[in-house]
Amino acid sequence: MKTILMVAEKPSLAQSIAKILSRGNMSSRKGLNSACSVHEYTGSFIGQSAHFKMTSVCGHVMTLDFIGKYNSWDKVDPAELFSKAPTEKKEANPKLTMVKFLQVEGRGCDCIVLWLDCDKEGENICFEVLDAVLPVMNKPRSTERTIYRAKFSSITDTDICNAMNHLGEPNRNEALSVDARQELDLRIGCAFTRFQTKYFQGKYGNLDSSLISFGPCQTPTLGFCVERHDKIQSFKPETYWVLQAKVNPEKERSLTLDWDRVRVFDREIAQMFLNITKIAKEAKVESVSKKEKVKQRPLALNTVEMLRVASAALGMGPQHAMQIAERLYTQGYISYPRTETTHYPENFDLKGCLRQQANNPYWAETVKALLSEGINRPRKGHDAGDHPPITPMRAATEAELGGDGWRLYEYITRHFIATVGADCKYLQTTISFSIGPERFTCIGKVVTSPGFTEIMPWHSIPLEESLPHCEKGDLFPIGEIKLLEKQTSPPDYLTEAELITLMEKHGIGTDASIPVHINNICQRNYVTVESGRRLKPTNLGIVLVHGYYKIDAELVLPTIRSAVEKQLNLIALGKANYHQVLEHTLDIFKRKFHYFVDSIAGMDELMEVSFSPLAATGKPLSRCGKCHRFMKYIQAKPSRLHCSHCDDTYSLPQNGTIKLYKELRCPLDDFELVLWSSGSRGKSYPLCPYCYNHPPFRDMKKGMGCNECTHPTCQHSLSMLGIGQCVECENGVLVLDSTSGPKWKMACNKCNVIVHFFENAHKVRVSPETCDLCDAALVDVDFNKAKSPLPGDETQHSGCIFCDPVFQDLVELKHAAMRHPMHRGGQGKRQGRGRGKGRRPGGRLNPKKPKDKMAALAAYFV
Repeated sequence: MKTILMVAEKPSLAQSIAKILSRGNMSSRKGLNSACSVHEYTGSFIGQSAHFKMTSVCGHVMTLDFIGKYNSWDKVDPAELFSKAPTEKKEANPKLTMVKFLQVEGRGCDCIVLWLDCDKEGENICFEVLDAVLPVMNKPRSTERTIYRAKFSSITDTDICNAMNHLGEPNRNEALSVDARQELDLRIGCAFTRFQTKYFQGKYGNLDSSLISFGPCQTPTLGFCVERHDKIQSFKPETYWVLQAKVNPEKERSLTLDWDRVRVFDREIAQMFLNITKIAKEAKVESVSKKEKVKQRPLALNTVEMLRVASAALGMGPQHAMQIAERLYTQGYISYPRTETTHYPENFDLKGCLRQQANNPYWAETVKALLSEGINRPRKGHDAGDHPPITPMRAATEAELGGDGWRLYEYITRHFIATVGADCKYLQTTISFSIGPERFTCIGKVVTSPGFTEIMPWHSIPLEESLPHCEKGDLFPIGEIKLLEKQTSPPDYLTEAELITLMEKHGIGTDASIPVHINNICQRNYVTVESGRRLKPTNLGIVLVHGYYKIDAELVLPTIRSAVEKQLNLIALGKANYHQVLEHTLDIFKRKFHYFVDSIAGMDELMEVSFSPLAATGKPLSRCGKCHRFMKYIQAKPSRLHCSHCDDTYSLPQNGTIKLYKELRCPLDDFELVLWSSGSRGKSYPLCPYCYNHPPFRDMKKGMGCNECTHPTCQHSLSMLGIGQCVECENGVLVLDSTSGPKWKMACNKCNVIVHFFENAHKVRVSPETCDLCDAALVDVDFNKAKSPLPGDETQHSGCIFCDPVFQDLVELKHAAMRHPMHRGGQGKRQGRGRGKGRRPGGRLNPKKPKDKMAALAAYFV
């Protein structure tokens, strides 16, 4: 019996697909990484009995990055990133150990069926999975096929079974187009971002952005927003005049007429027309025309239209809307939400999808009427050859989906029903009047058949006052004629819906990546989302775009990225060479980068006008160890210290508060220490600004505080305050927070684990002695007599927090309220804290497992 490994893109998808294929007769277990489950069942595969193992990944298995040294912003010239810097595929989420998990499940399997999402990203993940599992699978006979690709658009029994019966092969060209896009975005984005971030953050203190990023798609997206801002700023209102006439066809009823000239911009001419028309006492009917018109039902729904409506009508940001749509898809409520197609294939079961909606109280009557009278074939739209349009696949209720999930599902369902409904028909009556020599018009509409507008009432023809019955030559008394003075108004800021339209029109991004690019310019503080989901550029966003225009307009115009997208699509179609496209595009941007660097003064001139230099920003906080003058603390992102006398800037940990630490100084460089804290429920530690940026010892990295410093005698260092190995992560050490009393705690110097202990103790000190069982440092605790929890009214005790039964009820494990993003994995295990037996240079102990460490942890922390 063959063993077949099947891999989906998400755990929930794997479960749904396995449930359908096994008809619910399957067993499930947790995988090696706990994030993914494995569903097993026995069935038939290409006419033979087989054992199936269905599991999943969690999105991309691998990510592209530069090799080690090229990730250093300080040691590498950004220009090298275009060609010299080698790249490598790394695990996208190392904590998931996805490669190891796939190899464990794939070992000994005979075939693999790939159930990844059916788009270019899905094809790319197919080959990431294959790279992991093929080396451990059973070797096939010479001509035996072992790799299969399932193509599906929805999680329904019909679609999944049909995909299993018509297995194809993964598309290498589509996967390569994604590889090309990843490498281009990495190399181009990192080079520009590193250069302009370092250049401007080193000069200005109130940029309020931790990263001044550039992206081949992100920057043109920002460009659209700034272009609209510039039009608003440069707009000069003009005064114009409109002639308004009212006639009285009946008593106590008036009809407002529209002037055929619409408006004039000269006051004297407008006054002349008013004088001419005022002579007339009656308005004469010159013509009456009646015409039956049709408002077409909408095209079938694709991703871009869904995102536009979600933003404009439902008030959802594009990325949020996409996340909800993906959840609805994985739960089986809608078809695949990433599609450019607006045309249903001839064999699509429209009636079957419509029947699913026959019992929903919101639209049951409309659906039943369509099913009994016969549905209309949807309008012929664009067939991009990817997935069918977004369609509801099963019925749902508001209680099932709740909130935004239901609102988006409701819109998708109403849109689908409208596509198979009838067009809206109405009768338009146009009456043309003459008042003296001037012509005026009045238009009325009467709906004759509402069609699809019953299910999409927001598209209804607005109710208007009915026009009077009249014929050519009829005369109506004039009620009034007056001149209205008005002004032209500027355009408003772009809405997300309008921005999505512009991005689609100019080929910036794909249906999947458009929400990401819009979200990026919001997150980077380049635009803010105002009421009505309008995007207003910030000072930083405006200056950046103006700077690009000044130096090289092609960096911000959509033309060059649109051309790159076309080349990437040609790779996907097998019509362009992957390496040639990559080499050619990188060569163009490398030349642009060098010109940008040489011309950066042009952008700098704009920055000077909008932002303050470092020396004029911030408040004095701590003393510099070189000149002993106060350095200024700049709170705007990224927070940092600047010494205006030495003209030096020092990075600080982000996402927390910084304050002076008791005016204590570093014994190595004489800089005053500062204290970083993430709040009362989080962690805190002191750091030396100089050591944080210039590690003093070989085993330290940039961005390490005193809680990771291996100085052998400094009272704030890991060597003096470290207690023992972290109870959760491999590389961390639990370090006493000497500022935390009387609510004492120790915190891991790598992860967000916090251990609260000895509340209300008068003093807590780390002893030079170590525990015989686990090598952790002993802790000396001193309580006030009135508050001592120690047995026998003792006020002092020394022992190991892991092993001493006296401390058992005085220790509590928690997690920090927030995790500071610069906490990284270390260079190796640090067990113990640097004193006592086994000591090595730098104050660390040789790693040594405790005799009964796990039992001790179970007793105290579980």
